[in-house]
Amino acid sequence: MNVPPGHFLALAAILFSIGVLGVLLRRNIIIILMSVELMLNAVNLTWAAAGRALGDMDAQIFIFFSLTVAAAEVAVGLALVVAIYRSLGRTDVDDINLLHG
Repeated sequence: MNVPPGHFLALAAILFSIGVLGVLLRRNIIIILMSVELMLNAVNLTWAAAGRALGDMDAQIFIFFSLTVAAAEVAVGLALVVAIYRSLGRTDVDDINLLHG
C-alpha cells in the first residue's frame, strides 16, 4: 500500500494546528509543553514525508537533530515546571510573573 505524501502533510498540518491551539488556549505549563512537542513531531512528519517523496535520506538527519532538540527542551521544561511548582504550589502560566520579585 502506497500512501501519497499529501496525506502525511495533511496529518502534519492537523497535528501542528492542534499543537498551536494547545499553546494558545491552555494555561497549564505541562499541557503547553506537550503541545510544543506535538508541533515538533508534526515538523518531523513533514521532513519524513518530504524525504520519502524525494527519495532522499538527508531528511532523517534533520529529524534526528529535531528529536535531540525536543529531548533537551523536555528536560529543561520539566526542570522549570518542577521549580515553579516547588515555589508556587501550582503550574499556572499566569503565575510565572510572580517569580521575578
